[in-house]
Amino acid sequence: MQRNWYTWRAILILAGLATAVALPVLVSGYVDLKIARALQDQNAHAAAAVKFESAARRLVWREDLWEQAGREALVGGSPEDAIRSLRRAGQLSSRGWLALGRAYLQAGQLDPALGAYQSALAGGGSAEIYAGLAEVHRRRGDLESEQAALQNQVLFSPEDAAAQYRLGLLLSLSNINVAVTHLQLASQLDEEYTPIFQTLRATATLAELSPTEGGRLVILGRGFGLAGEWALAAEAFRKATETDPGSAEAWAWLGEAKQHLGQEAGPDLERAVSLDGRSLIVRALRGLYWKRQGNDRAALAEYQAAAEAEPDNPTWIVSVAETYAGLGDLVSALASYQRATQIAPGESLYWRLLAAFSVEYGVQLREVGLPAAQKAVELDSEDFMALDVLGSAQLMDGQYYAAQQTLLLAIDKEDNYAPPHLHLGLAYLQTGDRNAAYRQLQLALELDADGPTGAQASQVLKQHFP
Repeated sequence: MQRNWYTWRAILILAGLATAVALPVLVSGYVDLKIARALQDQNAHAAAAVKFESAARRLVWREDLWEQAGREALVGGSPEDAIRSLRRAGQLSSRGWLALGRAYLQAGQLDPALGAYQSALAGGGSAEIYAGLAEVHRRRGDLESEQAALQNQVLFSPEDAAAQYRLGLLLSLSNINVAVTHLQLASQLDEEYTPIFQTLRATATLAELSPTEGGRLVILGRGFGLAGEWALAAEAFRKATETDPGSAEAWAWLGEAKQHLGQEAGPDLERAVSLDGRSLIVRALRGLYWKRQGNDRAALAEYQAAAEAEPDNPTWIVSVAETYAGLGDLVSALASYQRATQIAPGESLYWRLLAAFSVEYGVQLREVGLPAAQKAVELDSEDFMALDVLGSAQLMDGQYYAAQQTLLLAIDKEDNYAPPHLHLGLAYLQTGDRNAAYRQLQLALELDADGPTGAQASQVLKQHFP
């Protein structure tokens, strides 16, 4: 009897010790949970994630806290921590699977992301889930599956302009009439898409007039390129080469699209030349390719061949002129620019290009550059770029006050174009108006922070306003 009493006493002591150890852990777990929810309400998501995780470690039966920790970590900008916590949560809710899919997607892990989004669907579809699936399929290059996901997404969220736009683009490859409907809806929901819709609608009309499927796909691809959708353009051109392997134009445009995507284009352009070396489109696109490769002499040969085939086309003459300038042959460049103005004397563009060449290289500024710039403005007084070139020519010729007036006109026509601000700043420096100069140089820098105009403005600011 006494032994049993000692046994029970030992059990009670051990239970007491366990309680003494566990109770503070439990209390601190609930304290962490309370703090986590308060931080969550304050949108301090990263800190909330840490506290939810701490609570989950102490309140071990609350596996749902791991899901909350993961969701907060994701919103707090840490997809890796989100993945770690969500994978410890056991049975995830639909929202948890959605968060895990987003986390994997942000981490660039496409296969696990796809699995997570598919698991989220078990709890019922939603616009968010299908948007995630569409993004995964887009990154994997599975356009057919992306299209299917987008079709489901717009059922849940018909007013999502971006989804309507993307769906319209994908449908353009197979069903142009339905595609135009989605593109039009996107433009109605968000006017940002209106110019692109108008471009693609015109492209679709032209494409449907093509007598061949390969020709239709090439026209569509060019429209995608105009809209900046080069991945889809490449897909259209690729399908065109499959439909009509003998189309030099399709192979040349496929090479152009690949260059925009950072892919090797040489073999496709070589294939295009082997199929039709006399094609002007092939020559032009090969010329662009060689210029991007830094091989101006090869580019010049392509443009000269095109100019010989179409001697009255000023576009080829200007391409020849630009390439001569890049090679340092300024005499031949000047002659070519002047030839373009002789072919199209009523076109402001070619007078502006001639004037810009004269200004940039300092070639016969008074004899050629200034008169050409004045002619360009005379032909099109609304052309802010022509006004900028005229102002630049006046600046170089020492006509500082005239340059200021001309450049102010250019800015009045288009105040988001950086070069006139730079040139006006330089003109103000020449007349001693430092405050006005500083303002214009700062505007040029802001408008073209990562471009050549911004770099020049930055250099002038450092030199004159240290």
